[in-house]
Amino acid sequence: MKLPSLATALALLLTVGAGSALAQGAVAPATAASAAPAAGSPVKRDLARRWVALQQDSLDAAARSIVEAPARQLLGAADPVLRSKVPADKRDAVAKQLQDEARKYADELTPVVRKRAQELAQSQMLAAVEEKYTEDELRQIVGFYESPVFKKLQQTQPPIEQALGQKLLAGIQPTVETKAKALQATMAKILGVSPAPVGGGASAPAGSGLKPSAPKKLGAPSADKP
Repeated sequence: MKLPSLATALALLLTVGAGSALAQGAVAPATAASAAPAAGSPVKRDLARRWVALQQDSLDAAARSIVEAPARQLLGAADPVLRSKVPADKRDAVAKQLQDEARKYADELTPVVRKRAQELAQSQMLAAVEEKYTEDELRQIVGFYESPVFKKLQQTQPPIEQALGQKLLAGIQPTVETKAKALQATMAKILGVSPAPVGGGASAPAGSGLKPSAPKKLGAPSADKP
């Protein structure tokens, strides 16, 4: 399920403003108080809070994504170094150590970012919801989010999208690979290096070619063998 627009907006707020907030460890009480939503009807306030509460799973996913993105990039950047600098008999152990450190980083930082997301949801999202929507609109929105049809949508949409993605990939992958190889060759020519074969060739010396490095998931170490 894609992030609702409000959760997406909060994710952007996190990327822009999380640095100073994380350094301080929490939102200053005066700042939180000044951002508190204006008083509205009790019914409207309750509906707005219910809507914000219904976004929690999406907000948690956004927080996790923000935290994991740098770790995935670092793991991807480490992969060529792992292959070229680490002896083959030690490669699996070092890869596991890198994965363990990435998971440790994510496990430590995710609760901090999730907490910041919850604070922003109360100080920013709640205020925006109350300002932008009428009580009747909030009643309709919350009713939909809490309805059986929305729960069914949450269960059935991901596999439908996954099946579509698999079909798209199967049909377009050869074209994408051809164009990507052409781009790789062009970029290598601009840089004055030889393009390394996609998939990794043991004959190319380290640092002599241009090879894209895909981001890694925070899961099991790479199973690729030398």
